[in-house]
Amino acid sequence: MFSLFTTSKTKSDPSESIYDIQINALNGEPINLSDFKGQFILFVNVASKCGFTGQYEALQNLYETYKEQLMIIGVPCNQFGGQEPGSASDIQTFCERNYGVSFLMTEKVDVKGQNQHPLYQWLTNKTKNGNSNSGVQWNFQKYLVSKNGELIDYYLSATGPLSNKITKHLK
Repeated sequence: MFSLFTTSKTKSDPSESIYDIQINALNGEPINLSDFKGQFILFVNVASKCGFTGQYEALQNLYETYKEQLMIIGVPCNQFGGQEPGSASDIQTFCERNYGVSFLMTEKVDVKGQNQHPLYQWLTNKTKNGNSNSGVQWNFQKYLVSKNGELIDYYLSATGPLSNKITKHLK
């Protein structure tokens, strides 16, 4: 039966493209997200002093396994328990030394609240992303974007990077 009503699960055309959002790398250089058209992108808000920090290892494994079709972008954030207090240099050193991180890392940003970065405005707002509304609950929440720039889904911190919930889209 045809219904005139839509549910919140209905996808719509996004009002903005993920590829137009400006964000800088940890070293201050601009990141051109359109460089990743044709690849999946997994955005993860990260922190060095969190109970989930060990996920860096699985994120690196995921990246190494799927790097032909996946870019992982770690987004440092200090909004949850002050668990990312370090400078850009501190974060870079920590990630490389302890986890061999070779995927892309951005500047430290706010992922929620009044100063929410435009990237997270897009990831968490259905009007902008065309898929769903969400709120970032804690460090290591993940957002998967398709090869053509559509938000696929988001995953709470407890969902490991190598979870089938994520990898099924990459296979």
